[in-house]
Formats: sequence, C-alpha cells, structure tokens
Amino acid sequence: METIGFLELNSIARGVAAADAMLKAAEVRLIAARPSCPGKYHILITGEVAAVQSSVDAGVETAAGNVVDQVVIPRIHPQVIEAIGMATVPERPNAVGILEYFSVTASIYGADAAVKAADVTLLEVRLGTGIGGKSFVILTGDVSAVKEGVEAGAAEAKDSGLLVSQVVIPSPNLELFESLC
Repeated sequence: METIGFLELNSIARGVAAADAMLKAAEVRLIAARPSCPGKYHILITGEVAAVQSSVDAGVETAAGNVVDQVVIPRIHPQVIEAIGMATVPERPNAVGILEYFSVTASIYGADAAVKAADVTLLEVRLGTGIGGKSFVILTGDVSAVKEGVEAGAAEAKDSGLLVSQVVIPSPNLELFESLC
C-alpha cells in the first residue's frame, strides 16, 4: 500500500505552479493534475510517506493563500488509486453502491474506508471534474459487502456534513451497470 497526497486549490494558475513545485520537491508519481469545477485545481500524487509529505508541503508553500484542502493518507488501498484512473472493470454485474460527497477529499477518504471495510471492488472515484465540484465513489460486490462498504464510506463524511447521499442497488439493470464501467 502506498501513500497519496492531495492538494485542492481555488486558483488554476497557482495549481499548475504548485504541481510543478510538488514534483520537483520529492520523488513522487503524479496521478492527476487538472482543473475542476468550479474553477479549482486538483493535484494527486503517490509515493513513500516522507516524499509525499514533503511534496504536499512544497505545494502548499507555493500556492500560499489558494489552498482549499490538503491531505496525506498513508497506506491507501491500491484500489483507490486504480479507481481514480477508472482502471477497474468488473466481470459481471453485482450490487452497486454509490457515495456522493460535497468534497473531493471526502470521496478519497470514503473510498479508502469502503474498500478496507468490505470485500468490494471500486469502479470509480470521480474527483469533481464536470460535476460542480462534487465527487462520488462507485463500488460493486455482493449485496452485504456493498452495504457494509457504503456504510463505512458514508461514516467518514457524516460528521463533517460532506456526505450528500448514498445508495445501494442490489440488482442493477445490466445496461445501467455497463454504463458505470
């Protein structure tokens, strides 16, 4: 399991500069650096704990007053990184769970909690691009595992007020399921 670092900024220009500083500060791998809605910029990196922390620190310093949120999560489940890149395609339809958040950071925490709590497969972790700054997690597995994963992912954000909604669909329509992959 690796460590991820995430930086959310309210300036696209400062975001690009922060991403450059982060990559120059330590040996990390860039997962994503891109603008998102509404006019924010997200940077996601992975690597060893100390390198990721140094990199995020450099990004925060470069971005000065434009940081909306930041996080370093050690021992992130590998499925979270794969699902951010939409690299997971299931073999057959199972139950589907969806967690919707107001915050990109909340979705990363929620996805990690869900996949660590239950035997589920993350299909996607959408980081707020093109959806008004919200984020969501889609996971699949047997009904009981999906329910357990969704509850764990929702619990991560309930106290902060960042959870928008959660659903479990026990037997999704095949066309709907295929559209999620």
